[in-house]
Amino acid sequence: MNQEQYSFLFEVYDSPDALNADDRALLQQAYETSAISYAPYSHFHVGAVAKLTNGKTIVGSNQENASYPVGICAERVLLSAASSVYPGVPIETIAISYYNESGKSDRPISPCGICRQTLVEYERRLGHPIRLILGGREGKIYVIPQSSLLLPFQFTDEDMK
Repeated sequence: MNQEQYSFLFEVYDSPDALNADDRALLQQAYETSAISYAPYSHFHVGAVAKLTNGKTIVGSNQENASYPVGICAERVLLSAASSVYPGVPIETIAISYYNESGKSDRPISPCGICRQTLVEYERRLGHPIRLILGGREGKIYVIPQSSLLLPFQFTDEDMK
């Protein structure tokens, strides 16, 4: 038997104030975008903002519906909008933030499994890593250099050949 380990390095900041001005602004915009989410069932509002390689930004927020928990996460709303409005333009960075009506918003949240899979596919399709900035309204911030690092043992198009 052999054992292997998967790990990766990421940056941890004590607060949004510790980020550079561009990253801080992107994270602030993600938090502000959480206000346009539609989350009457979970009361967990998520906002995501992407900076594209062409310098443009685009936003997405989670959208729930009466057949809860069926809905769409902010990350997938964002990726769908980006690929529709700016087809073929890679994403440089995505900032993700949230507002939790039922508790604190003071630590980083990470994309769910479906969103991780979608991020991997987007990175592979456009051949460009997507850097992630994850944080709440306050508290620590995580900066992940490439979103696909969050999904080891990825299922990709290569598996279907």
